[in-house]
Amino acid sequence: MDGNIDNIIDKKIDDIVKKNNIYHIGKVVKINNYIIEATGLEDVFFFEKIYIKDESNIGYVDKIEEDKVVIALVKTTGDIRINDPITASGEALQSSYSKNAMGMIIDPFGNDKMSGKKFNDSKQIPIESPYIPIMKRTPVNRPLETGIAAIDLMFPIGKGQRQLIIGDKKTGKTQILLDTIANQKNKNVICIYVAIGKTKKEVKRVFTKLTEKQTNSYTLIVAAFNDDPVPLIKLTPYVALSIAQEYMMEGFDVLVCIDDLKTHADACREMALIAEKNTGRDAYPADIFYIHSRLLEKGCQYENGASITILPTVQTKGGDITDYISTNIISITDGQIVLSEKLFKKGQKPAINFGLSVSRLGGAVQSPDVKKVGAVVRREVLSYLETSDVYQLVNVESLSDELQSKIFKGQKLLGLLNQRKFSPMSQEKLIADFGYVAGLGDSKVVDELIKDIELTKRIESDEKPEKIKEIKVSTAVDESLVEHAPKREGPKEDFTKKDYFARPSDFSEKSYSSTDIADSGITYVNMDEDQKNEEFSYVVKQDSSILNPEATPSAPAQEVPVTPPPEAPVQESVPVQPETSTPVTEIPSTTDTTNNQNTQQ
Repeated sequence: MDGNIDNIIDKKIDDIVKKNNIYHIGKVVKINNYIIEATGLEDVFFFEKIYIKDESNIGYVDKIEEDKVVIALVKTTGDIRINDPITASGEALQSSYSKNAMGMIIDPFGNDKMSGKKFNDSKQIPIESPYIPIMKRTPVNRPLETGIAAIDLMFPIGKGQRQLIIGDKKTGKTQILLDTIANQKNKNVICIYVAIGKTKKEVKRVFTKLTEKQTNSYTLIVAAFNDDPVPLIKLTPYVALSIAQEYMMEGFDVLVCIDDLKTHADACREMALIAEKNTGRDAYPADIFYIHSRLLEKGCQYENGASITILPTVQTKGGDITDYISTNIISITDGQIVLSEKLFKKGQKPAINFGLSVSRLGGAVQSPDVKKVGAVVRREVLSYLETSDVYQLVNVESLSDELQSKIFKGQKLLGLLNQRKFSPMSQEKLIADFGYVAGLGDSKVVDELIKDIELTKRIESDEKPEKIKEIKVSTAVDESLVEHAPKREGPKEDFTKKDYFARPSDFSEKSYSSTDIADSGITYVNMDEDQKNEEFSYVVKQDSSILNPEATPSAPAQEVPVTPPPEAPVQESVPVQPETSTPVTEIPSTTDTTNNQNTQQ
């Protein structure tokens, strides 16, 4: 205790010697909600901490003019009147943070929102920490697993990346953030959820869900409610990024989820209009792009191996992602995940618009196995969506086999991509569930990538579902059979390499019609007629029951017993009966006999 008093006395003496005990005092001349104009403060700097009347009312310098200073209030406990004294502190406005706040809801000044108290071991941190030089950043090449199949496969996020999540209200933006946070359990990642202008009920719901998923040990919520001062709402994401930077310097990977930047932009616009600043497009501040760019630039992969990953959200109206704020943030971030209200109402969850979503890092942050599967899945899904838009009103049965196979495969993939909330999928499960599309084979050997990938599809038939399941087409070539493969001329002589499967020496090809193949329920993709015939011949050799007896060319026709006619002398009076079941040629007429005799003569 005595040591602490000695330190305070020494600091006061040092301030007197250095003339740091001189404070500039002014007075309030205008009050406009949370914006105050003051005179008499001639030696202040931007973002300096200001006391109004006493230390219970705190603000910061937001604008400096020739004869006055504009101050934004971030904390007030009483009424402020004209001519009240204003004191400049001579130091920048700062926040505080304690590591014991993990699992809590705190405000931008580090106070516990639930109890309203400060943490005893809090330390001062800047509201906006210095930027990280480019030379201290390294390439982003490590995946951040969200547990959401559509994102991890098609739009991967890397540690140190900035990925925008954009969509209309009630389309699942916050749920993607919560799923991602819940999936970071036991992965040495610190998560910070930033609630900007949310209601207390919404923040409480988020806190309850995260608590149920046992994320309190690594998750922090920094919140500014909708009834807090607008300047405090504006500073909230900067405080969260300062906390994240502190953890990154200690070697932690940090995930920052900002929900959402459209509300933050509206708060900046409101402040600019009240403070009579110069405005730009849509009445937003002229520097709104800089406000967001210097916030999102904190996301990086640091030289010490740690990183800050930022997932901001933006709320749109009517699905329009071309408005001012949306285009600004799209140009700042490294990709966007676009959510569609139409798809959400159809039951697709997450309701991702696969055509508009993109990740600019892509396969650079994926493992080789997931990268190979994701590339095929993305191609097949986009191809299906394009095809379904054209043929959505057409009877599927009237389409060609190739189009039917494409539509069937696309529907299967969309069904697999439809995922319930808080049901994360690991990298191994992604390959097991989606690996068959890329030719990875059975789920038991999903870790072995096959070099030559052929996309094959088997359409399930209502008449013979069990027989179709028994037919397993593998893209792996048995090297022991290659030397016995029959030699062919023309463009097919390299069939053992890619186009065909090798056959044993005793294999003989038979000729089957396209009707035979269609009746069997098997569809061959990317094969000509000769290739289909050979494939079908080999399948029939292995399992002859696949053939439809009525369509089998080699099966004997059903014999109808015919009673032979009785032997009788030929009579001229016997007429020819064309409708009888007995063939006409078996009962020759007298006329035919006479004609034959005349011909011989």
